[in-house]
Amino acid sequence: MKTQIKVRLSAMMFLEYFIWGAWYVTLGTWLAQSLHFSGQQIGLAAGATAIGAILSPFFVGLVADRLFATQRVLGFLHCAGAVILFIASRQIAFPAFYSLVLVYCLCFMPTLALTNSLAFRQMKDPQTEFGTIRVLGTLGWIIAGLFIGSMKLEATAVPMQLAAACSLLMGLYSFTLPHTPPVTQTTSLSIQSIFPKEAVSLLGERSMAIFAIASFLICIPLQFYYAFTNLFLNQVGVVNAAGKMTGGQMSELFCMLLIPWFFRRLGVKYMLVAGMLAWTLRYVFFACGNPGSQVWMLWAGILLHGICYDFFFVTGQIYIDRKASAGLRSAAQGLMTFLTYGIGMFTGSWLSGAVVQHYAIANDAGAVLYRWRPIWLFAAGVSGIVLLLFTFTFSDKSQVETSISEAERSLPETLA
Repeated sequence: MKTQIKVRLSAMMFLEYFIWGAWYVTLGTWLAQSLHFSGQQIGLAAGATAIGAILSPFFVGLVADRLFATQRVLGFLHCAGAVILFIASRQIAFPAFYSLVLVYCLCFMPTLALTNSLAFRQMKDPQTEFGTIRVLGTLGWIIAGLFIGSMKLEATAVPMQLAAACSLLMGLYSFTLPHTPPVTQTTSLSIQSIFPKEAVSLLGERSMAIFAIASFLICIPLQFYYAFTNLFLNQVGVVNAAGKMTGGQMSELFCMLLIPWFFRRLGVKYMLVAGMLAWTLRYVFFACGNPGSQVWMLWAGILLHGICYDFFFVTGQIYIDRKASAGLRSAAQGLMTFLTYGIGMFTGSWLSGAVVQHYAIANDAGAVLYRWRPIWLFAAGVSGIVLLLFTFTFSDKSQVETSISEAERSLPETLA
């Protein structure tokens, strides 16, 4: 790949994830402290991305793969999203705000797949080239968090407005990206064309079925972290919470380097177990930590994000890549994304909102606070149950045959 193309694709990834990291991380803090929305409403707002993830495969399969060039679809979606997100930042009533955020997520979530697709189409060897480009996305998320936290903007509408401005920039920039025409213009769209029956039939194998169920279930407590961690840290008195939360993305990058080493020694099952165990420990640390003498627990909970994400989700993507035939890998990965980031996180957004609202309390000044310890212990309990069920039911006899080369082959494609 030419250096010029690599730089342009890297800038695309940076902008894409800067947008997401700018508005999503601090959403709960702004909605709770400034707009005084309930915990249930905050959970629903955070779960709008899940609805976007559910519908995204159908949109991408119809529009980007069959009708229009990818860079033009990206440009249109980001420009439209910029307008919608800015209008949403001006709302003070939940129905209007939620409706706009939902429409925005229907615009934004397909762009995650489209940026990957556009990048892959420009590469001669995606397995070796994609990782160094995708890592700029994680850097964009980190810089967004550091900037917003250092400027003390977490409880304001500014992060959403900043994301809207960046979305407009991304939209205009997208029109300058290399031309990426539709893959086909003849194949009709159907459920089977997006999720072929051969990919769905993989779930008929016991190990894959258990893995899919566990992946769906672990995404339910996962949403507690994404929707409410920033609000939690701000309410307990952590300074620059958004900036400190970027430690999770930094640990992602570090743990990514460790995956081949651990893959060779632990195998698939115990890599997945380690990831789910990290989720359980993270919530226990949040339940017991404080910004004083136990601040190390809060830091540990944040830094465990690398193990939480990489050891379960990235290892899971490698596992799917190994189990599916070459022609079904994309469809199988899309099916798992639909089950996890779509249905799983939507369920988690509803449940997390209900639990947080159940533990809401009003102080003497009338402000709404939350009893965070039982909230995090509930999330830890759900994660622990999923961990136990998976540990005692999952068995993949072929995992001993997994070589380090397979992990390294899949790693660049799954960099998060």
